[in-house]
Amino acid sequence: MIGLLGKKIGMTTYFEESGNAIPCTVVEAGPCTVTQIKTNEKDGYNAVQFGFGVRREKTVNKPIRGKFAELKLPVPRYIKEILNYPVDGLKVGSTVKVDIFKAGETIKVTGISKGKGFQGVVKRHGFSGGVRTHGQSDRERAPGSIGGSSYPSRVWKGQRMAGRMGGKKVTVRNLKVVKVIPDSNLMLIKGAIPGANTGFIEIYKIA
Repeated sequence: MIGLLGKKIGMTTYFEESGNAIPCTVVEAGPCTVTQIKTNEKDGYNAVQFGFGVRREKTVNKPIRGKFAELKLPVPRYIKEILNYPVDGLKVGSTVKVDIFKAGETIKVTGISKGKGFQGVVKRHGFSGGVRTHGQSDRERAPGSIGGSSYPSRVWKGQRMAGRMGGKKVTVRNLKVVKVIPDSNLMLIKGAIPGANTGFIEIYKIA
């Protein structure tokens, strides 16, 4: 699978020559450095390990610092393996840039969704809440009954209730690449992608 690591910059509007306005997410995709190539013969599976960004030296422990010193590479901020990546012409230290993508291609993007903290059932699961009338003026955003009394005499496993919302791995598929700007390592993707601005994302081509 062909992919790249990147960072979400923010959203903007892209105007086509016809005048159509397209809401787009601006993404800094790459450049990514190959830090390791894994093969089926040696490691049991085929993958290419990429590094993106540069990590501050004081946050790096000695084993990691020593490993990348041997490779003569700066310690990347993010490291991710991409399975079954075509290794033709790649070696440790090679750089992969945003120009592997082209406008019009279909991609999928994976990121960590924004953390919302502890939220109730109306915001977390889209419950409608109760009515104000019939003596329950304080139940507008309550979940209602959460289980049966006689059977099963407990709360069902997996019952949708209030709790921590967001901060999870989310993948959005069938997104379109609107424009690629190789000089700035930027890519415009139609629509929204998961995560906050400056958040780490993974971008993959859909065959």
